[in-house]
Amino acid sequence: MPWWSWIVIWIALVALSLLFFVVLGARLFRQFMATVKELEAAGERFSSFPSAPGHADTPGTGTDETAEGSGSLPEPGSAVFASPVQMGHDYRASKHARQDARRQRRIQRKADRGQPQRLRDIEFR
Repeated sequence: MPWWSWIVIWIALVALSLLFFVVLGARLFRQFMATVKELEAAGERFSSFPSAPGHADTPGTGTDETAEGSGSLPEPGSAVFASPVQMGHDYRASKHARQDARRQRRIQRKADRGQPQRLRDIEFR
């Protein structure tokens, strides 16, 4: 092999490696720009904080009127900004409401079947 063929081979290898790095860099840049665009979209989407619980922007949104009149449901994510005392109260109130709903369903089911009621359910009424 003549000496100049080694020079051609090395020039081709260097050119191909540079082409590889340019393509890799362009691809990395496009992925980075797509990530930045997604980050900007997420920042705009999450930049507005939800209003405080019970303060709906429009009347009639976020309310669930039940038989006991429990009021409005808090917006998702509002527990982060609420006080621990308020969250404890809400937890105990919803737990009591769930227990009472189960008890009412049990009483109705037993009354429909003609079965005797639990003494605890009758006294609680």
